[in-house]
Amino acid sequence: MTNSFRYDISGNWYKGNTHIHSKASDGGQDFEQIAALYAGGGYDFLFRTDHWVCSDQAADGAKETPVLWLDGIELDGNDDQGSYYHIVCLGKVEGLSREMGLLPACQAAREQGGLLILAHPYWCGNSFDEALRVPVDGVEIYNHVCRWLNGKGDSAPYWHTMLARDSNALGFAADDAHLWEGSEVWNAGWIVVNAPEFSREAVLAAIRSGNYYSSCGPEFHDIRFSDGKVTVSASPVRFIRCVGPGSEGGRAGAFDADPITEAVFTIPEHWPYAVLELEDTEGGRAWTNSLFVQAQ
Repeated sequence: MTNSFRYDISGNWYKGNTHIHSKASDGGQDFEQIAALYAGGGYDFLFRTDHWVCSDQAADGAKETPVLWLDGIELDGNDDQGSYYHIVCLGKVEGLSREMGLLPACQAAREQGGLLILAHPYWCGNSFDEALRVPVDGVEIYNHVCRWLNGKGDSAPYWHTMLARDSNALGFAADDAHLWEGSEVWNAGWIVVNAPEFSREAVLAAIRSGNYYSSCGPEFHDIRFSDGKVTVSASPVRFIRCVGPGSEGGRAGAFDADPITEAVFTIPEHWPYAVLELEDTEGGRAWTNSLFVQAQ
């Protein structure tokens, strides 16, 4: 196995959300309303991920919107062992229906190039074994609607369980916004991609390669690796952590010190993965993906 540093921050940063519902399934607003709302929150792109609706943003291509829409879908159902899942697919797919069943639909989506994300496994009640069993490319670290519904929005332990087996597993923070009247819960979990240009192709390519970070507030500004050390700069935060397997890791910052904006960590060669985490003074967090891509 060979490892290569994942991040290329030579492009521009673009903020987006990978999990949103509209009136096309169980959401409370249409795409134009959603676009206006999120544009006001500083978003650049959004994915259409209605339940069992194969979106087709090109059909609305003549409509000018203040954000870049990308296609997606959310699948839900049971696998062949009776376990219940929600799985978000990013990318344009066709021909999926609930009648197919969950796993055949996932396979069809993957064959069409879809990127599969295990959605809110804590909220779904999935065990770690179930999370490892389903064929996905990543998992939602944080889901804001699930936090709002019953406090089960944080699925980071599932991600670290996946990373221990496959260091390429991607992590996502998402709103899962439904925007029902009187409960417009949004703009508390997102990703920020670094891409050479602002286009659907470039944004989706950056997500596929993991060249983005997830956030509930803090911002990564720079992430570099040289001579066994990673150097990170960020918005002012209380802590910058380098998180490794098990109990291993490092930390910069302190509860009784001023906020910091930079840190340097040595990455032990024996670590199967390493993630950077920010935590601001309000408890908001942000995460890189695993810093190194593992390839045959």
